[in-house]
Amino acid sequence: MSAPVPVPQQRTGSTVETQPAAETTGDPGTSGTTGSSGTTGSSGNSGNSGGGDLTLLVIDDDPAGTFTAPELPEGAGTRVRIRTARNLTEAERLLTDDIDCILVDLALPGSGDSDDLAPLKHVLRLAPRHAVLALAAEGDVERAAGAVRVGAQDYLFRGELDGRLLSRAIRYAVERKRADIAQRQLTESRLRAQENARLERGLLPTPLLQGSDLTFAAHYRPGRSRALLGGDFYDTVRTPDGTVHVMIGDVCGHGPDEAALGVELRIAWRALTLAGLCGDRLLSTLQQVLEHERESEEIFATLCTVDITPDGRRAGLCLAGHPSPLITRNGRATQLLPYEEGGPALGLLPRARWPRRQVELGASWGLMLYTDGLIEGRAAPGATRRLGQEGMVEMINAQLAGGLTGDDLLQSAVAQARELNGGELTDDVAVLLLGREGT
Repeated sequence: MSAPVPVPQQRTGSTVETQPAAETTGDPGTSGTTGSSGTTGSSGNSGNSGGGDLTLLVIDDDPAGTFTAPELPEGAGTRVRIRTARNLTEAERLLTDDIDCILVDLALPGSGDSDDLAPLKHVLRLAPRHAVLALAAEGDVERAAGAVRVGAQDYLFRGELDGRLLSRAIRYAVERKRADIAQRQLTESRLRAQENARLERGLLPTPLLQGSDLTFAAHYRPGRSRALLGGDFYDTVRTPDGTVHVMIGDVCGHGPDEAALGVELRIAWRALTLAGLCGDRLLSTLQQVLEHERESEEIFATLCTVDITPDGRRAGLCLAGHPSPLITRNGRATQLLPYEEGGPALGLLPRARWPRRQVELGASWGLMLYTDGLIEGRAAPGATRRLGQEGMVEMINAQLAGGLTGDDLLQSAVAQARELNGGELTDDVAVLLLGREGT
């Protein structure tokens, strides 16, 4: 072991305390000096803001000689605890979370590198979250400025060093480093949010209805805060034979994992539909997809599929544990489509079957598909009773009587459900509206 480093002499009444490397052997992270109260002081790199002791790690090959501990005036209110390291190896051993700032001598020898800032760059790589000050020789302005350019918070000239300047420089460096880290985290957070938003927008469906005379509207609101995608999913495609296929589903839960599974099921549904599958065959295959992709056996998904014939007058309906759609014919009052013959939700029974029910639509009609997030809110603010399907039918009929259609109808329905609930709906909400005007 190398000989102990001489301890810089502490003047009477000084508020600067020094701690040589030799005294930190064994547990340097807890070897802070004892304050007037008799307790061990450990400021912590993230805990010293606006007052209290500061711990400085000085990396200087002769800290007891060329670097003398400056004295702070009495009543300055801040003690600077100094730890010393003669080289980068010792500094790495002494670098703990209670270090507030590192002072690096730019003239530190032994780097073996032609770059005169190599020791400083090594420290910056070693301690990316610590404030770093550069100690330069008197008048070596170019090297000092270069230290700031590569990442140091500030520089000090050896001949001008005094207690007040050191304390102020350490505080400035610590606060500037904190601000830099906060700004970088904020920038990274914004970039991640923008990237996530672009990704989620790309995963939302684009209806494929070219050549169809049906009208289409959709409203989607995820339950997660600041998200664009939830566990609800929907899609609409028109196959080459002229049949319009529409689907809406709901993965239990509304977190990011459920949103990802919902996207997988939607894409699988579109691929299977374009491949010619429908009804029980399609739902059986989707259940296999869900069973392979879900994280646990408790995860399930409800689903409603409707395929509308090319003439727009009839439809096939399949329900997998999902609420039945609403229909209005020839401007008459809205009613629920039959749901007695529906099958279980996907993922509940391994060999389930989902019967396909034929529905007569007529010449002029409107069909609304929705997820249970729309009907599970309260029927009135403060009430315990849920809105339910009956309440939703009444609400939609009132809005139709007021002349609302299309996007306006869907937005008004969701807004009124939120108002009746007495606040934001906690679950994901998806609502689709297809319609046909009779000739």
